[in-house]
Amino acid sequence: MQKPDSNPPSRPLHDPPSRPSQNGRGSVPASPSFFPQDPRIAVVVNGNAKSVTQEVISTLDQILAGGDLFVSRNLEDAGHIARTLISRGYGTVLTGGGDGTFTVIVSEVVREGRKQNRPLPRFGLLKLGTGNALAWVVGARDPKSGELAADIKRLTEDAGSRTMRLIEVEGFNAPFCGFGADADVLADYSKVKSALQRTPLKSVAPGLLSYAVAAVTRSIPSYFVKRMPHCRIVNRGAEAFRIGAKGALLGRPIARGAVIYEGPMRLCGLSTIPYYGYGFRMFPYAEERPDRMHLRVATMTPVEFVRHFTEIWRGEYDNPSTLFDYLVESMSIELDPPTDFQIGGDPRGKRAKLEIALSPTAIRLVDFYAPPSVT
Repeated sequence: MQKPDSNPPSRPLHDPPSRPSQNGRGSVPASPSFFPQDPRIAVVVNGNAKSVTQEVISTLDQILAGGDLFVSRNLEDAGHIARTLISRGYGTVLTGGGDGTFTVIVSEVVREGRKQNRPLPRFGLLKLGTGNALAWVVGARDPKSGELAADIKRLTEDAGSRTMRLIEVEGFNAPFCGFGADADVLADYSKVKSALQRTPLKSVAPGLLSYAVAAVTRSIPSYFVKRMPHCRIVNRGAEAFRIGAKGALLGRPIARGAVIYEGPMRLCGLSTIPYYGYGFRMFPYAEERPDRMHLRVATMTPVEFVRHFTEIWRGEYDNPSTLFDYLVESMSIELDPPTDFQIGGDPRGKRAKLEIALSPTAIRLVDFYAPPSVT
């Protein structure tokens, strides 16, 4: 494990000057080209998402006059839809589903944009999934409030937007990914949800209740007996930084090729946004620098997690002996034994090694908290 000095200097993380990386990605986000003047909006909904009912599809169909609504039910659909979106040159593409839907559609559109050498649309989301971490970041509203039409109207008239970068891993562009505890909870959630759907509670099965039941009855108890896997993380990009409380820089920068962390791991996650679903501020330093993603490794016990749950949820907990936070551009990871892995909230099975990097392609994301566009 890369350890800080015994009395490491603590200084603001923003002090180090931004320098180009040695892997060609650069420390400043790539300047993508968009369709900035095209007013057309396309909506892609996940036909399998919990809130994508026939009523929602009919409502969207009426709002969009039919031709600009796409329903995806698998990866093959997503690829075909992406080709159509890029070819038609939509100015804005909204995804209707959770973070997994956003990840799949954005990944396919970015891939197709590169392939056709054509500009990218800006992206936005309608809150129609389960976790909806991105919805907390950009202020997307709950469709149960009956404000789908209002959200789309604001998009066409004055919604602001911002540039952001995602994480590239296994061909996907995602806001977050992770190994260990978070992937375990997702796997347990799927099992609990399936069980609840066979009971009178089936209407609330795809939601927070199943997550809570999964964590309390399955995931957390298993950590009392489960051995933590061994984790080795190596820096493959520009200098990485270990950070402590309130984003202060700890120790010296970690050079390309050096070990960032080696030791036991209960959770290892990366993100370019602060939140997991339901407002869980898992990555409080994700927006410290636009040229880095937040890497968090945790070794805390179930007792420590439960005892400090409120602080952890708010992103305020700090314990440098069990919580290791870094800002990284690119990294490789090896795990022994292979460990459960998730991308954008969707389980992907067990992995023994992976390369993970900040995407060189920036996207423009509709942000309801941003100032309205000025024309």
